[in-house]
Amino acid sequence: MLAAAHDYDAIRASDAAIQRLRALHPPLIDLSTGRIARLLQALGNPERRLGRVIHVAGTNGKGSTTALMRAMAEAAGLKVHVLTSPHLVRFAERIRIAGALISDAELSARIDEVEAANAGAPISFFEIATALAFHAFAQTPADLCLVEVGLGGRFDATNVFERPDVSVITPVDYDHLEMLGPELGRIAWEKAGILKAGAPGVIAPQAPEAMTVIAREAQAVGAPLIRLGEDVTVTTGEEGFRLEGLGEALDLPLPALQGPHQAANAALAVTALLSLKDPRIDRSALARGLAQTVWPARFQRLEVGPLAELAKDTDLWLDGAHNPHGAAALARACSALQAKDGRPVALVVGMLARKDAAGYFAALKPCAPRIFTTGFSSPNAWPAQDLADAARAAGLVAEAVAGVEEGVRAALATTSPPPHLVICGSLHFAGDVLAMDPRTWPD
Repeated sequence: MLAAAHDYDAIRASDAAIQRLRALHPPLIDLSTGRIARLLQALGNPERRLGRVIHVAGTNGKGSTTALMRAMAEAAGLKVHVLTSPHLVRFAERIRIAGALISDAELSARIDEVEAANAGAPISFFEIATALAFHAFAQTPADLCLVEVGLGGRFDATNVFERPDVSVITPVDYDHLEMLGPELGRIAWEKAGILKAGAPGVIAPQAPEAMTVIAREAQAVGAPLIRLGEDVTVTTGEEGFRLEGLGEALDLPLPALQGPHQAANAALAVTALLSLKDPRIDRSALARGLAQTVWPARFQRLEVGPLAELAKDTDLWLDGAHNPHGAAALARACSALQAKDGRPVALVVGMLARKDAAGYFAALKPCAPRIFTTGFSSPNAWPAQDLADAARAAGLVAEAVAGVEEGVRAALATTSPPPHLVICGSLHFAGDVLAMDPRTWPD
């Protein structure tokens, strides 16, 4: 597969683990499982010693769905390993061992061991990070391991399981077109590569083109599907949602994660966990977990830090949505804020230049936000003026500013009372914001 330079991971050079790994391994996307298979074999195949595994692919909602599953499983008393990407501030955020982020000491020791096993052979940053996580997980017994795909699915470094217990595919849409696209069916084919014989595939509602491909691939490998909206119906109300089709009707509260789209992610997460048929995962545990879920930079309310101080007279939110499908979910969340009190919404937007800015801003039009665009720490960020031009071309009022603080100040000056204020456009940009104050570092 094509190899290309990238910074789709919010990789920061400020922590020692990143400095060590980046010095030795290229920041490339090179979609293949051959190199990591070799390294895992040298490590004794730790991916076979992780307990039960749920593998999660999709375009949007992977992280939120994984966070919801973790919270509910832990509420049921399960010990849970989790691998996610990208990280926002620190590399350790990617690797959660039986409930806690990997410690600096263990991370350093595991890097030494994985580097020794690799013996200088070619391997990418994401591949060695994935092998590092599986190697660390295998040292500590757990009941469940949640593994989020990095990019695509079929040729992703995480796709090394002969048979996960459950495969999950969140909504498939257009993103990473330079690697996966350009057709939606092609993207769906990549995601469907995680489906394995005999392992149930829990599938979020999809566009017909994507669902056709997923169903075809599932039949080809012998993976039974559980499709939300078809095999399982979801009815959402103001206080909760109902799942039907799992043997009984199940009523649950809405998740703590903000935004109307999170009810759909919660329904997907619940269905995946119930597919394990673990008696410990009962309605009470599911409800407690939903109420306790935390997932940073996904329509997260910021109440501390320098930007929160600037915006002390209004509500400040942070969201990592970076493609049109994610922007549509963000627009719905913003419209819900507007409906409460009639105040407008202002967005401070920073985005990577390879992203579909035109599609992103078009998806935001329903909530008619005022846009303030800025660059950020990535050398591949859209220039602020070009991003403002793209917003104006989509019919929005927009202006370029010199940085996120300037954007917050400018947004606060637009109306009285001040608008609902959202910082958004990229997980890397969101990571810059969270990195500004240790109180907002993900833990």
